[in-house]
Amino acid sequence: MPCATPAARRRAFTVICRDGPPWRVRAQQDSVRQRRAGRASVTLSSPITPMRASALLFLLLPIVLAAGEPLPPIPVDRWSLPADESGLPGEGALRRYDGYVRRWHDARKEWSGRIAADQGAVVFLGDSITQGWGADFKGAFPGVKLANRGIGGDTTRGMLIRLAEDVLPLNPAAVVLLMGTNDIEVGIPAEAVGRNFAKITAALKAHNPRMPVVVCRIMPSAAAKKRPRETIAAVNAALEATVRGDPQFTVIDTWALFATAEGDMDPAWSKDQLHLNPEGYARWGAALRPILATLGFLDTAADDFRPEPGFTSLFNGRDLTGWGFRATPPRPAAKKAKADAPVFVEVKAAEKFDGKVASGDGRYRAINGRLVVTTPAEGRRIQQIWTTREFPEDFTLKLEFRATPNADSGVFIRQPQLQCRDFPLAGPYKDLKRYRPQDWNELVVTVRGGVARAECNGELLTDNMKVPATGPIGLEGDRGQMEYRRIRVGPATP
Repeated sequence: MPCATPAARRRAFTVICRDGPPWRVRAQQDSVRQRRAGRASVTLSSPITPMRASALLFLLLPIVLAAGEPLPPIPVDRWSLPADESGLPGEGALRRYDGYVRRWHDARKEWSGRIAADQGAVVFLGDSITQGWGADFKGAFPGVKLANRGIGGDTTRGMLIRLAEDVLPLNPAAVVLLMGTNDIEVGIPAEAVGRNFAKITAALKAHNPRMPVVVCRIMPSAAAKKRPRETIAAVNAALEATVRGDPQFTVIDTWALFATAEGDMDPAWSKDQLHLNPEGYARWGAALRPILATLGFLDTAADDFRPEPGFTSLFNGRDLTGWGFRATPPRPAAKKAKADAPVFVEVKAAEKFDGKVASGDGRYRAINGRLVVTTPAEGRRIQQIWTTREFPEDFTLKLEFRATPNADSGVFIRQPQLQCRDFPLAGPYKDLKRYRPQDWNELVVTVRGGVARAECNGELLTDNMKVPATGPIGLEGDRGQMEYRRIRVGPATP
């Protein structure tokens, strides 16, 4: 029978006794946070006898004494959280609980000794979710020089105050931002969070206007965590409005990445509806890797793929030869355009990109074997790139694609569009079993007799898509980033 014994006043020790193999004791002194709460645990698997109880007391005594030791006082020096907030930039009261104040001091003092070593790193700035990456970032970004500047409990004002000492002196190669969830918890209005964020982005731009900045949307949480979905949406809107239209900033939809259908944190990715579990960090890392690849930090080797016999490559992997813009009919101007309304690109004259590594507007780029449809600064920017060749004969089109979270794109077959998206989040094919989120997926389209059949990783998307007698193949850009590679055509298969 299991049994439990109460512990001393401030340090609660639990003894669990079970029948089983020869007795063993596991004693664990908890983290600083748990120590403050007065928790540590010991597990004993075997019935307790008086002799064993005496032995257990002997083993526990050093732990009890150590657990009762008070933490040293927090030094007051240049790394300390300012006691006087007047005159400091930003809005919203700074947090003052012991763990935050201690981490603010200790981490920043340690980082000050790493400024030379961390020069030119990709810097992650954020709160406890960023801190949770650890110093090695769980091996999620192999070969990338990284620096973690996350402080648990931090708000946008706290990050603004420490930006000049913790981030800018590193001369980052890029910065990844995740911030705002703690502002929501302590009741800082969305407009104030937006103003703090605007000051942070302005400082980054002033430091280096060519430095890429990746903005992660605030992840979902729950009303029980004082982070209701409606407030998260309002703050995310304020953050995105700040950088909309600025190509230095790339927004990634880390809200949709972790949200349930109801808009709360999916427990599959979180241990407490706020912080990520190991699977959550793996998911976040997978979402960031395509962006870091486009920025030149990952996937830097050329793709040595060769088409199978009978197939011809439509993309040489080096430049956009064979692709271009086609003229589009003029669109009537919207009577009341919304600030976040999609931008429809009007092309007045056809343009070929032979020998060019990017389209004139930079939206389409050839990068190490990938035809990248980059994330639009406007949020949604709808346009197409087309092959200069048309395809009147029956054919099979094969390609691979990789989408960032909730990305929306499409593949045009002669003229009609086949949706090509981050299907689980963006639809319309949300129930695919073989789709690999934020990884490479194969699309195969067979056109025979004016009808197209399409499969993704061998799963049927459609078998009755009507197409005209001839026309080019096109790739659409809408929202998010989409990459295509190994684009080739061959004979229609049975």
